[in-house]
Amino acid sequence: MQTHRSKAQIALTVATLTFAANFSIWVLYAVVGIQLKDDLALNATQFGLLLAAPMFTGAIFRLPVGLILEKYSPKRVFLIQMACTLPPLVLLKTATTYSDYLIFGAMIGISGVSFTIGIRYVVDWFESKYQGTAMGIFGAGNAGAAITLIIAPLIIDHIGLSMIGPLYAGGLLFVILLFAFIAPDTPEYIASTTEKSWQSLLLPLSELKVWRFGLYYFFVFGSFLALTLWLPQYYVAAFGLSLSQAMALTLLFVASSSLVRAAGGWFADKYGASKVSWSVFWVCLVCLFFLSYPPTTMVIQGVSKEVNLNIEINVWLFTLLILIIGIAQGFGRASIYKIIYQHYPKQMGTVGGAVSMVGALGGCTLPILFGLAVDFIGVYTACFMLLYGVLAVCMFLMYYAHKQEQYQKRLSHAIKMNFLERE
Repeated sequence: MQTHRSKAQIALTVATLTFAANFSIWVLYAVVGIQLKDDLALNATQFGLLLAAPMFTGAIFRLPVGLILEKYSPKRVFLIQMACTLPPLVLLKTATTYSDYLIFGAMIGISGVSFTIGIRYVVDWFESKYQGTAMGIFGAGNAGAAITLIIAPLIIDHIGLSMIGPLYAGGLLFVILLFAFIAPDTPEYIASTTEKSWQSLLLPLSELKVWRFGLYYFFVFGSFLALTLWLPQYYVAAFGLSLSQAMALTLLFVASSSLVRAAGGWFADKYGASKVSWSVFWVCLVCLFFLSYPPTTMVIQGVSKEVNLNIEINVWLFTLLILIIGIAQGFGRASIYKIIYQHYPKQMGTVGGAVSMVGALGGCTLPILFGLAVDFIGVYTACFMLLYGVLAVCMFLMYYAHKQEQYQKRLSHAIKMNFLERE
């Protein structure tokens, strides 16, 4: 008979692989969209909307699914979610117009709910001191995006765009069977404590810090997701790279950011989730400052002649800065979920669903805003200017919240020790 520890390891392994498969489907339009941009003659804003279609569905369903997970078996919900993803994948081959692809993309987006389900499934198997590491390992399933960046272009080139949906459906069907027969059920002592009214489940959502955590996740996950979708065409448009070169560099960003998430969880367990998150924000802020600067030519009036000064980040420095941001975001995604667990260990379905919903909305809204910013400002680096602003707001709120928490602790201590008592 299997011990709890061995079951926990199996649960984590199978859940991570299942999440990776679903994530690969969720970001499918990162590759399909580039082909459609040329085929349908889309502008930047239309392209952003196309990328946002699956992100939107995957975001808005995370909160209601998180609530459902507090009442029903995560394993069963996981299987239902994947079963709902199969039909639109099969039907994707029938799409011919821009509207068709928007509709099917929104339907395929249900695969994005897999993170909320999987994280709720995993936390039931591990003690508090190992939660950061366990959630970090599970979150490494973001590397599923790398699967799509490698496989999808090959399918399009050798088999055709029309077959990409059915082939992915076949792969997902295999994953459904694997998860159904191998993944262990929720531990009995956890399943037996499923309780609470819907009103009590919704109660944490009235707390402002839940939505503050969501904003942090909006940056570390939402912008990671948006960059995964946006970078291939950015490399092509801004640096003139071929599609295969753009995919390879984007793959490097996705893989490095995803795989370090497990290390980020370990660091959060050992050194403190808040410290890790604050360090992540500072690293990203510095990198985004340089990425936001557009190619510039300055004419300096010299003594005897004019001096032309060109300021521009080349493709290699750009890639280095993007990789640093990706690695930092990988650490941040793990540390923020550790923070959530520290505050709401018994409400990971509800609170985790709300936070991941806000984060995933970043993957939905940011590609659209990137397109609008590029069309309006007229420079490719406008997307990084936007991210810089989002991050500045996150850092201000984190700093202010930390100060408030410290003040409340000092005040509580003073009251407890009667320092405020008047004679």
